[in-house]
Amino acid sequence: MSRRRQTIARRLLEARQSTAMLTTFNEVDMSAILKLRAERKEAFKSDYGVSLGFMSFFTRAVVSGLKAFPRLNAEIDGDTMILKHHYDIGIAVSTDEGLVVPVLREADRLSFPEIERGVAELARRARAGTLTLADLSGGTFTITNGGVFGSLMSTPILNHPQVGILGMHTIQERPVAVGGKVEVHPMMYVAVSYDHRIVDGAESVQFLVHVKKLLEDPLKLLIEG
Repeated sequence: MSRRRQTIARRLLEARQSTAMLTTFNEVDMSAILKLRAERKEAFKSDYGVSLGFMSFFTRAVVSGLKAFPRLNAEIDGDTMILKHHYDIGIAVSTDEGLVVPVLREADRLSFPEIERGVAELARRARAGTLTLADLSGGTFTITNGGVFGSLMSTPILNHPQVGILGMHTIQERPVAVGGKVEVHPMMYVAVSYDHRIVDGAESVQFLVHVKKLLEDPLKLLIEG
C-alpha cells in the first residue's frame, strides 16, 4: 500500500475501534433545491464565476444544525467533552490514491459563492496532490458525498476525532405521498453517523430532521445564515 493508503487504513480502523459509532437515516425532497439551481445557475455562474452546486446548501444546513445541536460539533479528550464554537467543515474528496478530507475553514462565515469556490479549490488541490497537513487538520464535522458515484445509501465512517459525519447520496425519483396523493419527487437519502458516547440518538435524529427541513425550504438557509 502507498503511504497515503496506509494512513487512511490506520485512521479508519482507529475510528471503528475507538468510537461507539451509530448511524441514523432520513430522506430529503430535493425539488426546491433543483428548481432554485435551474433558475439561478446561469446568473450565479455569470455573477460569481463558479457553479452553484449542492455543497453550499448542505454546508449551510449542516452549520445551522451544529449550532442547534452542538455536541455533534464536539470532540472527546479522555473524560472531557470539548464543545467547539467554530465550524471548520471537512469535505471528503476522492482521489486516485484514496479519500482525503480537506477542511473548509469558518464555514459559518462564508457565502454561497465562497463555499462553492472553497470546495472546488480544495477538490482541485486534493487531486493535484498539493494539500498540506494544515489543510487536512482541525475539522470539526465532515460531509461526504457518495451520491456522485451512484450510492443510494451508506453508513459513513467517522473522521476521528470528530464525532459526526453527514453522508449525501444519489438523487433518485421516487413516488411519495403528498396531501393524500402519490407524486414522483427527486429524493435523496441522507445519513449521519455519530459517536454515541456523547451524542444521544434523539440529538442525531433531530439534527438530521433540522438539516432536512432547511434543504427542503432552501430560502430559510439565507435567514439561518
